[in-house]
Amino acid sequence: MEEPLIPVVPMSHTAHIRSHRKPRPRSSSALAMRAGVAGGVLSTLAVAGAAGSANAAEPVTQTIELPTLTSDMTAQVAESAEVTQQAAADYQLRAERDAAAAKAAKQAKADLADAKKKAEAKQKAEDARKAAAERATRSSARTTLTSTSADSDVPAPASGSVGTVINFLKAQLGDAYVMGASGPDAWDCSSLVQAAYKQVGVDLPRVSQDQSVAGTPVSLSNVQVGDILYWGGAGSAYHVGVYIGGGQYLDAANPSKGVVIQDLSGYPASGAVRVL
Repeated sequence: MEEPLIPVVPMSHTAHIRSHRKPRPRSSSALAMRAGVAGGVLSTLAVAGAAGSANAAEPVTQTIELPTLTSDMTAQVAESAEVTQQAAADYQLRAERDAAAAKAAKQAKADLADAKKKAEAKQKAEDARKAAAERATRSSARTTLTSTSADSDVPAPASGSVGTVINFLKAQLGDAYVMGASGPDAWDCSSLVQAAYKQVGVDLPRVSQDQSVAGTPVSLSNVQVGDILYWGGAGSAYHVGVYIGGGQYLDAANPSKGVVIQDLSGYPASGAVRVL
């Protein structure tokens, strides 16, 4: 006969250990104290809630008191107003000064322009006067030319070609010297000589180097009126002129002198050639 099975209930591993804590006896005074504290807390919460409701219902107002003007504050306000007024006066003064300076500068510029125009007009008038005087002198020289064919040391050829050459050269006295120019009022040295001999049908080269070897070489001691004088070497001459007698020659000298008559003693030639 089988025995009935007994159910086994698992137990905690600490179930068999007894607690060493003893239950505290609760006295009536302690219970009363706890009840009092709890009541006080609830009363405080109730009062706070009621106050909060009342404050929410009524709007909060605040009174701001304006500062009272004292004598010090009045002085400060007056001083600030005075400073502002002075600053405005200074600004106006500066504006007036700037306007006056701008006006003066504009007037000075206008005066300068006017003076410049007057100076230019005066210079033009002076230039015109000088040009008129030069033209008058040149015209007088052309009308009072005298032939040199009767020069005592050289008789003029029968054709009078030397006299024609010299007359043409003297008619150009006072003309300007301009390098590369070929007349009628401006020449360089070789173009003047070429133009003079062209008057009698002699076709000379254009430049001084070639003119210095264009005719028959002659010594300076035997030079005659109408001979071509040159300065520098024959074939490499840098300047030419024409002998007009009496130890003088006529040439287009330089930009400062123009066409003039000069003495050989002051600027002796290097050689001479004769083409007539």
